Amino acid sequence: MILIKNGRVMDPYTKKNEILDIIVEDDKIKALGKFSEDGNYDEIIEAGGMIAAPGLIDVHVHFRTPGFSHKEDFETGAAAASRGGFTTVVAMANTKPVIDSEETYKEVQNQIEKLPINVVQAVAITKGLKGKEIVDMKALKEEGVLGFTDDGLPLMDEKILFEAMKLAKELNVPLSFHEEDPAFVSSPGVNQGKISEKLGVGGASSLAEEVMVARDCMIALKTGAKVNIQHISSGVTVDIIRMAKSQGADVWAELTPHHFSLNEEAVLKYGTNAKMNPPLRTEKDRMKLIEGLKDNTIEIIATDHAPHTDEEKNVDFNKAPSGITGLETSLALGITNLVKQGHLTMMELIEKMTLNPAKLYNMPYGTLKEGARADIVLFNEDELWKVEDFSSKSKNSPFIGHELYGKVKYTICKGKVVYRD
Repeated sequence: MILIKNGRVMDPYTKKNEILDIIVEDDKIKALGKFSEDGNYDEIIEAGGMIAAPGLIDVHVHFRTPGFSHKEDFETGAAAASRGGFTTVVAMANTKPVIDSEETYKEVQNQIEKLPINVVQAVAITKGLKGKEIVDMKALKEEGVLGFTDDGLPLMDEKILFEAMKLAKELNVPLSFHEEDPAFVSSPGVNQGKISEKLGVGGASSLAEEVMVARDCMIALKTGAKVNIQHISSGVTVDIIRMAKSQGADVWAELTPHHFSLNEEAVLKYGTNAKMNPPLRTEKDRMKLIEGLKDNTIEIIATDHAPHTDEEKNVDFNKAPSGITGLETSLALGITNLVKQGHLTMMELIEKMTLNPAKLYNMPYGTLKEGARADIVLFNEDELWKVEDFSSKSKNSPFIGHELYGKVKYTICKGKVVYRD
């Protein structure tokens, strides 16, 4: 058993926000209250000055396995996650081979079951991510699949999209969409505008995202499907999603820490480490994204953790792959740029990183209530630390050298300490 003493328990599910002790027995939270230290405990953690929150949940990570394990593998990805306070992550399917069948799903499941954290493998919506033929969603749901996504590529065929949404509604599973119409992307990774002009590249227009989101919100409204709009970047997108929600669409939205922390100017400072799809946009967009967080149009913060090697990133901007690592800086960026700036309360931040992601994927996590699985993060919200090294295989981050508030001290998953600072 583990006794966690004097932590400030913040649970968005029960709304608890008070200094309590937590008893962890086996893989469950046995009790919350005030308890004496005796010889019954294998470990006593003094959590005075720390917040005890549900283990963080990230619904959008790339662990690059199978096929690209030189960038990341399940073990290093899990290490990065636990260091960042995450106990559950959802891995994307754009691997090699693509996770698009019962066979490939089972092969991955055999690997992730051994990991110290909970890795949920999403499956592609279409076979081979080609957008032409829907996978056997019913059979895959029966195998335990919790959600489907063609992340990395947009679904361009409206008939396929409509049929996938109808199936998803029937099976009660979420679909997550990468929204970038190639017709409005001259060159990826940088916003079309003054920065792309300075770099001498065409850039990616926000229209690429906005037209796709508008289309998919309307089809979601018609079908009743639960739809997640991934890594939104445009202020207009926030308006579209807000309107769709007001009409009754079951549309969710996720926002990355880099999109609420940085704007398009970062590309000039950090180069390829600020290149991502969709790109960082204007300061006006960034502030509208934060407004979307504040009024809960955007319910989820997700990293889109996308590791690449130094060799891949240290090339000409046009040749570099898009994406940055994010798991190890996510919580601290939320505390530094949202909570400390007065945009969100700590409870609101925790809700967007725990309970809401769990709800999207219909997972029984994201709470510290008695009897829940013992997934817990302990962190000091006021501890200042410098981003210098990573547990991930890759370190493609624009935040290297930044000083951030909010240090993860312990991560506990299924009742076991999987990270300690």
